[in-house]
Amino acid sequence: MSSFWNNRISISIFGEAQGSAIGVTIDNLPAGEYINADELSAFMARRNPKNIGMCRKHENTVPHIMSGIRNDRTTGSPLCAFLQNSERIAPQHSEYDRVSRIGNADYTGAVRYRGFDDVREKCNFSERLTAPLCFAGAICGQILERRGIYTGAHIYCIHNIKDNPFDPVKVSRDAIISIRRKNFPVINDRKGWLMIDDIKRAEEAGESLGGVIECAAVNVPAGIGSPIFDGLENNIAQIIFGIPGVSGLEFGAGFNASRMIGSQNNDEFYVDDRGYTVTKTNNHGGILGGISSGMPIKLNAAIKPAFTAKSKNTESQINIDPCLVPKAVPCIEAAVNIALLSHMIDYPNFC
Repeated sequence: MSSFWNNRISISIFGEAQGSAIGVTIDNLPAGEYINADELSAFMARRNPKNIGMCRKHENTVPHIMSGIRNDRTTGSPLCAFLQNSERIAPQHSEYDRVSRIGNADYTGAVRYRGFDDVREKCNFSERLTAPLCFAGAICGQILERRGIYTGAHIYCIHNIKDNPFDPVKVSRDAIISIRRKNFPVINDRKGWLMIDDIKRAEEAGESLGGVIECAAVNVPAGIGSPIFDGLENNIAQIIFGIPGVSGLEFGAGFNASRMIGSQNNDEFYVDDRGYTVTKTNNHGGILGGISSGMPIKLNAAIKPAFTAKSKNTESQINIDPCLVPKAVPCIEAAVNIALLSHMIDYPNFC
C-alpha cells in the first residue's frame, strides 16, 4: 500500500483502522511556525457532523503529538502524531469474509494483497485513515493562513439537492470562514435542512447517498506550480483521490467547458483598480498550465454513496454511513492545504 506522499513536504500515514492507533509523520515543514492546538482540534472535530446523528462516529479525534512541535512552534524536525483508537470488539463480517461486499474494495484488495489484508474493516481502505490526513492538512492550513491564504469547502449537493455555489471570481476569506463555523457546512441553510432530511430518509430505507463538495482557496499568488507532471492540479488531485469515496474531480468549469465554445470558455485578463492582473471570469479555476493565476482556486469533488448490502442470513442492514459527504468536507480542504503548502515553500520570501 502506498501511504507516503512526497513533494517538498512529505506525508506518511501509518497504522490500521482497527489497530491500536493510526497516525502521520510530516517532514520538511518550515521551522518556527506557530500551531494553535484549539484550532487543530476544531478542524479534526469537523469530521463528525453533530446533526447527522445516524453517522458512525470516529473515536480518534484528539491527536497526540510525539515530535516536531515544542512550545506551540514547529521545530523543523519531522512532526509525528498518532490518534488512539478506543478499545472495542472489531465487527465480524463473517458472511462477507469470502464474498465481496457490493460497491466496496473487498475483491480488489483481496486480489492485490493475496488475501492477507485485514478483513475486519478492510483497514487499508477505511475512511478512518482520513483522520491523519486531516491532521496534516490542518497543520498546513494554519501555516498558509498566516500568509493570508485560506481554503474552505462546502457541500454543493447531496443526491438531487443543491446548495448555492461559491462565486468563482469573488469568493472571499469571510465566506470561507463563515461556513467552517456551521455544524452542517452549506451556504444556504434551508438547502442544508433539506439535505439532512434526505439523508435520514435514505438511512431509514437502508440506502446511502452521494454528493459533490465544492472547495475554494483564496489569495493564492500567481506563479505557484509547474507545467506537465508537477502541476498544481496534479498534486491536488493525487491527494484528493487518496480519500476513500472520491469518484471524480473537476477544476473551474470542469466538464461544463466541453459544452462551451472557445469564446465562452476564455477568461479575459485585465488590470483591476488596485493594480492586480485578474480575469473577468474563472472558468480555469485559478490554474493555467499547472500554475496558479492569482484567481481563486476552485474545484468540485464527487463523493460516491457508501456500499449497501444485506446480510445473507438476516434482513438486517450492515452498519453503514448513509452519507459520507458531510464528513469528507474537511478532508478535501486538508488535501488542498497540503498541496498548496508544498508548492508555496518554493515561493520567494515564503519562509
